[in-house]
Amino acid sequence: MRVMFRQNSHRPQGLTRQQIENEYYMLYYQFLKHAFGIRHISPRHGGTRLRLYFDRFPDTGPKVERFKVLLLALQSAPEFRAARVCIAPEDIAEVHSHDHVLLQCLDVVLGAMAFRLNDKHRLKPEGAKRRGKRTIAKEKLFRMILKEIRALYPRFNIGISTGIGGQPSRRWSDPYRHWAFVPAESEYDESLTKSHPQKENPAWPTSVSDA
Repeated sequence: MRVMFRQNSHRPQGLTRQQIENEYYMLYYQFLKHAFGIRHISPRHGGTRLRLYFDRFPDTGPKVERFKVLLLALQSAPEFRAARVCIAPEDIAEVHSHDHVLLQCLDVVLGAMAFRLNDKHRLKPEGAKRRGKRTIAKEKLFRMILKEIRALYPRFNIGISTGIGGQPSRRWSDPYRHWAFVPAESEYDESLTKSHPQKENPAWPTSVSDA
């Protein structure tokens, strides 16, 4: 499982109108290309067939078709050819997560991470002195999930990218990883950090998937 999120304090700079209009597809493309470490799959006779299941795309028509063309082109990249990764047009599909138990499980983990990264465990109903039962229950769920992750990585920190310990192949072999996405060209805005008194939601998990 791979979770990607973006810290709002890193504000992208110099984006063109086209990049802004296609931000969903550009972000997912980078996520699929890098976060899973697909290039580190051990080559097998006959290759490895990769299936990509997405939640419903935010658009229809040309944008989606261009995105699919880019995804299919990944298998032609030198590192993907070396790993013998195969992507067929019929293996790029849109699905409803409520129809897939595995995707529902991913949504639960993602929701727990979003809950904690945005400090929602501290929220109290207006005028109340104590947190609500749902908030307490969500925090317990998060702590249970975190306990399972730290059984794999004792020093795991949900707010930063998971380290590789000098082994790039871990991007593929690790069972669970986080990727804190930072635009190549960005400006740091301290007013959007947790420490700033006027900021409550500094980080939003952006996407989640599994290979």
